[in-house]
Amino acid sequence: MRLSTKGRYAVMAMGDLASHSQGKPVALADIAERQEISLSYLEQLFGKLRKGGLVRSVRGPGGGYLLSRAAAEMRISDIILAVDEPIQTTRCTPGTPAGCHNNKGRCLTHDLWEELGNQIYLYLSSVTLEQVVQRKVLGTSGLFGDPAISAAAQ
Repeated sequence: MRLSTKGRYAVMAMGDLASHSQGKPVALADIAERQEISLSYLEQLFGKLRKGGLVRSVRGPGGGYLLSRAAAEMRISDIILAVDEPIQTTRCTPGTPAGCHNNKGRCLTHDLWEELGNQIYLYLSSVTLEQVVQRKVLGTSGLFGDPAISAAAQ
């Protein structure tokens, strides 16, 4: 999967915003310091998040950013897609029938990787920002709920 720092940092910053705002705007400089992310990079990301309708800015003294809706209503996939981060697991260009081979054919495992991308998107769509902030994500895949899988993982 190709998920660059853009997507990861956007989710980290939104999590920080959700956990520190308490109804008041949060300065990007504070998020940058806590999350160890470049301020100029955060400014770029928050421009995209604002365009995507996920945050709103407050100008002036005490200004900063607020979530545009409750963290429980915000999906991780929304954040990643807002910063133009495609969830892609194939080498092929998304949305085109052409494959990654020189003859434009699809490789033998194309469908496998495309379905993996679909599953990743479905998973990220099922997780809310609130779940991330409250650290309620681990175990949601059910991996360790199935005794057969738990035994195999050990």
